[in-house]
Amino acid sequence: MVPRGGCHAAGVRVLVVDDERVLVRALQRGLAAEGFAVDVAYDGVTGLELATENDYDAIVLDVMLPRRNGYDVMTALRAQDVWTPVLMLSAKSGEHDVADGLDVGADDYLTKPFSFVVLVARLRALLRRPAQVRAPVLTVGELTLDPATRVVTRAGVAVALTVRELALLEYLMRHAERVVGKVELRDHVWDGAGEDLNVVEVYVGYLRRKLGRAAVATVRGAGYRVAG
Repeated sequence: MVPRGGCHAAGVRVLVVDDERVLVRALQRGLAAEGFAVDVAYDGVTGLELATENDYDAIVLDVMLPRRNGYDVMTALRAQDVWTPVLMLSAKSGEHDVADGLDVGADDYLTKPFSFVVLVARLRALLRRPAQVRAPVLTVGELTLDPATRVVTRAGVAVALTVRELALLEYLMRHAERVVGKVELRDHVWDGAGEDLNVVEVYVGYLRRKLGRAAVATVRGAGYRVAG
């Protein structure tokens, strides 16, 4: 695919994905004046295509996009091993919105409206970071868990888990060589938080229903061990 925006090979290549055309044109002009070569896309599907078919030094990605939202695009990029630094844009400024953006793999998050000077500074900061190293996929028996994409499979079949179920499984898989007690699981997966120990047993039950009873073994009087 031929990139949009007339990128020059010698310049730092940035992809801007946002459906606010006035904002995109302003960013394109401003970034070009700062020495960036800029490509643009106005929807998530086109943005994902450009991001996976071209080499960019950074991506500016809005959350609210037509055809495919920014969270989905971000997740798809990391799932396809595209580790280009991503600065997410959003009109939502709540801490959970920021956390969601970072959880799906974004490197930074900027709330609209924003200062162009700040955006350029954030981009330059991303470009100065060392290349991101992909976290290794965890494997125990037939179970795999990719910490970067949060994708879990058993015998090659994807399994949808909640955030808490995923955290519990990841902790068990990272300590697969030993039995993990209920207190340790509660303190690390739930941060203590006054939770009753029964919550661990409940969530182990959820994992077994989704992954099969043999996936998590009970060691009587000691705790649990992931079996794959």
